[in-house]
Amino acid sequence: MSQIASVETEPGTLPATMTAWVIREERLGEPVDAFQLEEIETPTPGAFEVVVRVMAAGVNFNNVWAALGEPVSVMKYGDHPQYGHHIGGSDASGIVWKVGEGVTRWKPGDEVVIHCNQASYEDPEVHGLDPLAAPSQQIWGYETTWGSFAQFTKVQAQQLLPKPAHLSWEEAASYGLTYFTAYRMLMDQAKLQPGHRVLIWGAAGGLGVFATQLCKIAGAQSVGVVSSAEKGELIKQLGAVDYIDRNEYKGMMRRGGETPEEDKARFKESRRFCKAVEEKLGGAPDIVFEHVGRATFPTSVLAVKPFGKVVICGATSGFQLDFDVRYLWMKQKQIIGSHFANAWEATKANELIEQSLVRPVLWQTMGFEKVAEAHQLLRDNKHLGKIAILVGATAEGQGKTADGPGAIRAEVGA
Repeated sequence: MSQIASVETEPGTLPATMTAWVIREERLGEPVDAFQLEEIETPTPGAFEVVVRVMAAGVNFNNVWAALGEPVSVMKYGDHPQYGHHIGGSDASGIVWKVGEGVTRWKPGDEVVIHCNQASYEDPEVHGLDPLAAPSQQIWGYETTWGSFAQFTKVQAQQLLPKPAHLSWEEAASYGLTYFTAYRMLMDQAKLQPGHRVLIWGAAGGLGVFATQLCKIAGAQSVGVVSSAEKGELIKQLGAVDYIDRNEYKGMMRRGGETPEEDKARFKESRRFCKAVEEKLGGAPDIVFEHVGRATFPTSVLAVKPFGKVVICGATSGFQLDFDVRYLWMKQKQIIGSHFANAWEATKANELIEQSLVRPVLWQTMGFEKVAEAHQLLRDNKHLGKIAILVGATAEGQGKTADGPGAIRAEVGA
C-alpha cells in the first residue's frame, strides 16, 4: 500500500503490473469481502483508447451492486467474460499516461477528468443520434472493467475532459457521474429555461445538489425536498428559493399495496404537499426532477403543471411505478427518461465547473486502502455524502494549479 502513489515509469511508458481493487465472481457479496487488492497486469490502450494514471477516484453506489452481484452480476456481460475480473470506479481524475493508435487530441502528461459513458465508434447512433442510444452503450467502471480503483485505468479517448485547474485531484474526481447526469436531465431532456419553476426531490443528495445549482445559473427557481433543516439551508446556499422537509409529509410516500382507504389518505397528503410547493414557487412546477421512483412518482405526476415535464433517471425507492394516469393524459403532462450524459453534454457541464459557476460537493476523502470500506459505508447507508479516494495523490489538496473556489465540504443526503 505504501507504493500505490509511486510509479516507476514516465508518461508514455506503462509498468508491467499495477495494484488494483478487484472483484471476482467467486467472492461476490458484501463489499468488504468482494473487493480485494491484487497485483494485476496493466492494461494497454487499443485504437482510440487512453490509459490514465489515476490520481483520485470517486465512490458511487453502482459498485456496491457490482460487489453484491445484484440485481445481475456484472461478470456476465460487457468485457468481463474476456478478462474474468471487475475493477470498479466510474469517477476519476488523473494524468494521461499512454495513448493508443488514432488518438490526437490528448498526449501523455495531460491532466484530465473522466466521464463514464462508453459506446462503440462503429454504432451509427454515435454519429448523429446519441451515444446513449447505441446498443453498445455501457457505463465504464461498472458495466466494464478497468475502472478507477487502480493505479491505471483504460478508457475511450472521448471520455476525457480537461481537469479544472482550480480543483484538487480529489475534488475533480468527485462530481462526474452525478453532475453530468443532472445536466442532461435538466438542460437537454427537460429543456430548462429561465423563469421555469422546478421541484427537486432529494435536493441535498448527489444529484440534487447539482440540479439546484443548474437551476440557479439558468435563471430558474427551484424548491428542494430534503430530510432536515440543515440540508435545507445547504440547498438555499446553492441557489434554491426554499425547501420542504419531507418528514412533514411522510403520508404521501407510495409504498405499494395500499388499501383504497390508505391510498385515499396518501392522495390527500400529496395534495397538501403540492399546495406547499406551489406556495414556495409561486405556481406549479414546470419540471419535476425525479430519481426516487415508487415513493414519490405519483406525487410528481400530480404536482407538475399541465404540459409540464417529469424527468427521471432512477428509482431508489423501487422501480415498479403505480400512479393515477388520468393526471397525465388529461393535463397532457410528459414523462421523460434520462440516463447519464454524452460526451458533448459532459464537456459543456465541465465548462461550468471550470468557470466556478457550479461547484462539487464533497463529504470525505479517504486513502486507497479504504476502497472496500468506503463501499461498505454506502451499502450500510452510513455515509453522509460523496466520498473521494486518493490513488496517485498522497494528500488532499494536491493537483490544484490555479486560484478559485474548490468543492463545498458538506454532509449531504436526500
